[in-house]
Amino acid sequence: MNRRVVITGMGGVTALGDDWASIRAGLKAGRNAVRVMPEWDAYPDLQTRLAAPVDHFEVPSHYPRKIVRSMGRVAMLGVRSTELALADAGLLGDPGLGSGRFGVAYGSSYGSLDPMLALGRSLVEGHFKGVSATSYIQAMSHTAAVNIGVFYGLRGRVIPTSSACTSSSQAIGYAFESIRSGKQDAMVAGGCDELSFCHAAVFDTLFATSLRNSEPALSPRPYDRDRDGLVLGEGGCTFILEERERALARGARIHAEVLGFGTNSDGAHVTQPRAETMAVTMQLALEDAGLEPERIGWVNAHGTATEHGDIAESQATLETFRRPVAISSLKSYFGHALGACGSIEAWVGIQMVREGWLAPTLNLDHLDPRCAELDYVRGQERPADFDTFMSNNFAFGGINTSLILRCER
Repeated sequence: MNRRVVITGMGGVTALGDDWASIRAGLKAGRNAVRVMPEWDAYPDLQTRLAAPVDHFEVPSHYPRKIVRSMGRVAMLGVRSTELALADAGLLGDPGLGSGRFGVAYGSSYGSLDPMLALGRSLVEGHFKGVSATSYIQAMSHTAAVNIGVFYGLRGRVIPTSSACTSSSQAIGYAFESIRSGKQDAMVAGGCDELSFCHAAVFDTLFATSLRNSEPALSPRPYDRDRDGLVLGEGGCTFILEERERALARGARIHAEVLGFGTNSDGAHVTQPRAETMAVTMQLALEDAGLEPERIGWVNAHGTATEHGDIAESQATLETFRRPVAISSLKSYFGHALGACGSIEAWVGIQMVREGWLAPTLNLDHLDPRCAELDYVRGQERPADFDTFMSNNFAFGGINTSLILRCER
């Protein structure tokens, strides 16, 4: 069985807004969401002060308090993104959600920070102050997948993906495979992550964060000669994937089709990516889709603005396509949203290609000569006269993912 899989719903919570009109306006204006984080001054050893937070997010008033108690910010971003996606698909409240043929594949780097800190203090200080009956549920790495399933009554398979920067792209890929093989008819798929000083501290210790603390609009700088590291973000984004004939039978609007998925691991180093294995992942996705590289009009890059990552990714892309394919990084607008980045970037990519344009990579003023010779989209937006693109993500541990998407135009 090899069924076709389409995307009928998309929704998310991002630093540029929670609807495509707001996000589109930010992209068109060349505006990123990076700002200075004065609250991080409480941690003097932390060098970076830059991030792209979702400042406007609040718990929706119609969410029942009894259910919300099991959610930290991570799960809440996922649940809200899923609500928006289900509404977009016309499936919010649909009785079919509980059929057992509708599952969830969802990922985050890990759970929410505050309950983790409370649990940690209880071990060190010998008391349970701040620990509640739901602290573990909020902190566990599969908190988003579980809370989404409970909140919307999903009774199909649950696939938690906690693989850092590839969490949501793996989730989309595994959801795609579940439907294509006939194991499920529809899936909620995506990822989310919250911003915290702990995330920043991790990358700080690796000398991977941007220190342009007085120039937030000028960072991050993917592929740029003068890059100085990544900027963290946060958010959530959900896709509704369905078997194509099921979607057509109910009269659903189809945004795009998932054509192929590839994933593998470097098996070599936890934090230093390998171009050759990245290239294999892209080739696996092309083979899965049954496409030649020439069919891909644009590569939606991981593009973190870290030295090793940018160079390896660009080399892998050239090795795969053997031509200067168009490539750009949306992290220059949203920062690095970790577990949410793959789904957010795929969502934005689909919307842009459907409308026939590509936003340029911000702050790419002087291309790093060590990056491979590709067609870097920079300076100003350009037309997109194609319908199929590749979306790539690469994570700590050497985990690589590649998705191929064909858009309805």
